[in-house]
Amino acid sequence: MKKAFIQLHIAVFLAGFTGVMGRLITLNEALLVWYRLLITCAALWMIHAFTKKERSESLSKIVKAAGIGCILILHWVSFYAGIKYSTVSTALVCFSAIGFFTAILEPLLLRKPFDVVEILLGLLVIAGISIVFHFDPHYKTGIIISVVSAFLASIFPVLNRGLLQTMGVESATRYQLSGGLIFLSLLLPFYLHLFPARYFFPSFSDWLWLLFLALICTVLAYTLAMKALQKIPAFTVNLTYNLEPIYGIALAFLIYREDKSVSTGFYYGLALIITAIVLQMVRLRRISGKQTQAAFAER
Repeated sequence: MKKAFIQLHIAVFLAGFTGVMGRLITLNEALLVWYRLLITCAALWMIHAFTKKERSESLSKIVKAAGIGCILILHWVSFYAGIKYSTVSTALVCFSAIGFFTAILEPLLLRKPFDVVEILLGLLVIAGISIVFHFDPHYKTGIIISVVSAFLASIFPVLNRGLLQTMGVESATRYQLSGGLIFLSLLLPFYLHLFPARYFFPSFSDWLWLLFLALICTVLAYTLAMKALQKIPAFTVNLTYNLEPIYGIALAFLIYREDKSVSTGFYYGLALIITAIVLQMVRLRRISGKQTQAAFAER
């Protein structure tokens, strides 16, 4: 169990590097995601060719997975665009709005009751983002794009949950990213026409960071998280991933010294967001504990 927890925290820590990579890599956000997908898909299909543990999937499931993957890719592109137009830490703060959007969209899409507490905690996050927006108006474009990215990210897990009930995790991930790669390849000429890029091909250093992003922050982090999931409940895994934006902001402060460029309002907003995350983590732990006690009582 201890090993599984170590694997999980390494996976979350590596996921925190994705934002830092967005600033290190000089490519346009769409090209950055395209190259990341290309390397990641190649690695996933090679792993599949050597293992081939999974059963074949129906065409309808593959098409559904690919469609969900398109939403994921739009989230990735807007996430890196938010970083390019603001800072890593600002984009990650805005990404925390995913909780609010999920609290609204999940009941609407799955036709379940709204959780008032989750909505209130989400509004606390929105208040934190509003404070950052107020004190850092020169990052307005990046903040708006990052909030859109959080909205897209909130749709993905809701749709993915239904898919994973009928398709294996490895198959779903492979077809989602492959579908996303095809979708982005078709979209790329139009995107680059609207938002021209300075560079079309990665430099030597870009290739190194892209390999790190694709193989370490994506494939390795995913593999470690899946291994941890074999020993640790999914609830604990999802709860731990709340630390991803915190790790990302800490890395941005450490590597780029963004703590020197952000305003006092950034810290006020960040404090509200961390408060909302902590309250949600405590709340979910209590709910999980009550459910466990109820399960033992029924035996």
